[in-house]
Amino acid sequence: MAHTCIHWFRKGLRLHDNPALVAALRDCKEIYPVFVLDPYSPNNVNIGINRWKFLIGALKDLDCSLRKLNSRLFVVRGKPDEVFPKLFQKWKVTRLTYEYDTEPFSLRRDKEVGRLAEEHGVEIIYKVSHTLYNIDRIIEENNGKAPLTYNRLQTLVSSIGPPKRPIPAPTRDDMKDVKTLCSEKHEENYGISTLEKLYQDPESLTEELFPGGEQEALRRLDQHMARKEWVCGFEKPQTSPNSLSPSTTVLSPYMTFGCLSARTFWWRLTDVYQGKKHSQPPVSLHGQLLWREFFYTAGLGIPNFDKMEGNPVCTQVDWDSNFEYLAAWAEARTGFPFIDAIMTQLRQEGWIHHLARHAVACFLTRGDLWISWEEGQKVFEELLLDGDWSLNAGNWQWLSASTFFHQFFRVYSPIAFGKKTDKNGDYIKKYLPHLKKYPAQYIYEPWKAPRSVQEAAGCIVGKDYPRPIVEHEVISKKNIQRMKAAYAKRSPHSSEESPGKKEKALKLPFIVKKFI
Repeated sequence: MAHTCIHWFRKGLRLHDNPALVAALRDCKEIYPVFVLDPYSPNNVNIGINRWKFLIGALKDLDCSLRKLNSRLFVVRGKPDEVFPKLFQKWKVTRLTYEYDTEPFSLRRDKEVGRLAEEHGVEIIYKVSHTLYNIDRIIEENNGKAPLTYNRLQTLVSSIGPPKRPIPAPTRDDMKDVKTLCSEKHEENYGISTLEKLYQDPESLTEELFPGGEQEALRRLDQHMARKEWVCGFEKPQTSPNSLSPSTTVLSPYMTFGCLSARTFWWRLTDVYQGKKHSQPPVSLHGQLLWREFFYTAGLGIPNFDKMEGNPVCTQVDWDSNFEYLAAWAEARTGFPFIDAIMTQLRQEGWIHHLARHAVACFLTRGDLWISWEEGQKVFEELLLDGDWSLNAGNWQWLSASTFFHQFFRVYSPIAFGKKTDKNGDYIKKYLPHLKKYPAQYIYEPWKAPRSVQEAAGCIVGKDYPRPIVEHEVISKKNIQRMKAAYAKRSPHSSEESPGKKEKALKLPFIVKKFI
């Protein structure tokens, strides 16, 4: 039987290492590559303009690649459970393929679409390719529980073996007997949306530093893999949070959207490492990919992973509700230049270094403002190009010392931390130009500058730049005691295993982790 297929692009916005797309082409006479744009899905409601811009770029790139195969991308607006029954009937579809997704919302969505496909006699094929491993398999190997230490994850994946090798992108030869039927009104009916149609203001954009798309992802990957000595010596904690240009790969947005296959990245690294001395997990680039796997596994295996309440591995903390503090943090007006520069970079560019994320997350939560990590999670979800549900939730729990990391008495200083790698404050001057005339002595603490220095710099604290909203030395000590009290209320039982789907809370030991 020759099938009429829809391949449903979601995260895997690429042709390389796309086994579900290859499966769609087997015994296929017609293929319709579809992306469903649902602006009101829980995944899209709160995302910012930089992320929309990245997505549009990725879709344009994908459409361009499909055209080279004599196909096209069909962008359909609406809810998947509403649009697919219409498409099944319109195109007489017999097969639907897609890349497996482990997020709770996605699993619910896919279950409903699967039910509708069955009603319409449509076969479903899905393949694992967003992660290195089948996340369900890792949990199964761990007696049905998510591993809660990096070492345990390493043990599990070592028993499974190396990740599968990536498969090549389809060629025109693969498509020679497959057609994509397009009407003259294709652009009108199925064209890629503009920012304006998504109610975004293009005028608010700054320079696009990280264009979306598979071709850009592969170009950047090639560029980094050519730096063999740098790749082999890479250790994440040794990179700088406030360098004027990124000190890491910035490939995370491309993996979040699936423009770059994690397996392709893994095996390209393996090729570079071959026969050479190189860094090891958790700090190496392979180690960063395993951290991604770790949080994906936690996100699937731990109920209510993006919340404090109902999350069986999360310390229950009586966080404050202070909307003024939260707004000041999110809008880069805390009065601490290092924190405000980071949040400015995040809003302008959609990316910040992992140690910069550490600094602002600690400041918002247990360090200074005592605001729930869930609030920070929402802001990052909106602004980060690599705002990945599992990694975002996991890292916020980590940095607030709610889960995974429990040395709550270790607090990032919003003053001293940035000085370690940028004594002159060049990073602050780049993102907070009104402070650029401040001497290095005062750039991290402008409120300490004499009035004459402030006037000479053309920036008066309390008028042109806010005063600090808290006194760090005082409040951080108070908050350590508050965390100590929250920990005292926890169950005395602890374990390195996560609760099974019907089991209760178990607490976790400390492990060392770094962002991807």
